[in-house]
Amino acid sequence: MLKKFATGITLTAASVATIHGINRVHTSLSTAKDLLHNSENAYYEWRFGKIRYQKKGSGSPLLLIHDLTIGSSNYEYHRLINNLTEKHEIYSLDLLGYGMSDKPAMTYTNNLYEQLIADFIKNVIGRKTSVVVTGESISFVIMACHSYPDIFNKIVCINPQNLYLQNQIPSRQTSLFKLIIETPVIGTFVYHLFANRTSIEKTFWKTYFYHHDEVREKYIFNYLEAAHLGGYHSKYAFASYAGKYMNMNILHELKEIDNSILMIGGEKEKDIHTIIENYKYYNAAIENYYIPETKHLPQLESPDEVLDQLRMFL
Repeated sequence: MLKKFATGITLTAASVATIHGINRVHTSLSTAKDLLHNSENAYYEWRFGKIRYQKKGSGSPLLLIHDLTIGSSNYEYHRLINNLTEKHEIYSLDLLGYGMSDKPAMTYTNNLYEQLIADFIKNVIGRKTSVVVTGESISFVIMACHSYPDIFNKIVCINPQNLYLQNQIPSRQTSLFKLIIETPVIGTFVYHLFANRTSIEKTFWKTYFYHHDEVREKYIFNYLEAAHLGGYHSKYAFASYAGKYMNMNILHELKEIDNSILMIGGEKEKDIHTIIENYKYYNAAIENYYIPETKHLPQLESPDEVLDQLRMFL
């Protein structure tokens, strides 16, 4: 019996060591190109960690906030930034847990990001600011705008999250999945199943872009690197995202804010017309525009059309 037990322990230890080795190799290969480091990076020392951002241009301040999906970072807006710098002082950041910002081992929530955005505008920008924001990050911008109306100007939302899905809170199943992802070695291995090159490439083809031939290899590698910077800590934001800890019911705040809001939808994004109409039901002042033949990231797939809308609205 003792011999069998010892054999079992030995095999388990060997398996864990092998998986750990695979995890380290995968992380090393994913970040080897060092694509996100450049001389324009600056850092805001926030209370929960350093926040990477870039500042360009002059004029009225404009803050660009990326989505919450795997590999998201301020790279999402790189095709827009230089074309907005003549009239705007552009700030593009990596949220805590994403890109080159710190990725502490903690639970990431809507309220955490709401406070981050408010603090960043107050302490770094220092002026009333317009915001461009994508996907599931829209909820905490609306929350922050409601809580701190004096620091927000106009808001542009690209492909907002379905309000029904946004209202979903953590369940026993999603909390368990979060716990699994956060476990050492095995959890990191599971995260890598979602954050490998093949998975990210499929997401670009199926979700982010309508035209597959517009997906560039450099997009894949930049998202892959952003998803793995920070080593095993890179998984914690995803764990909270998958566990639905970043969700929040925003209907009350959506009804009460009176900022000018433009919602831009990718014409081919699933259910986007219905989703935006639902937002307009709760706030009739919302304007909308659909970018033809695009899906979730029109700022990457069709940046010129997005720029036209931003220039007219802002």
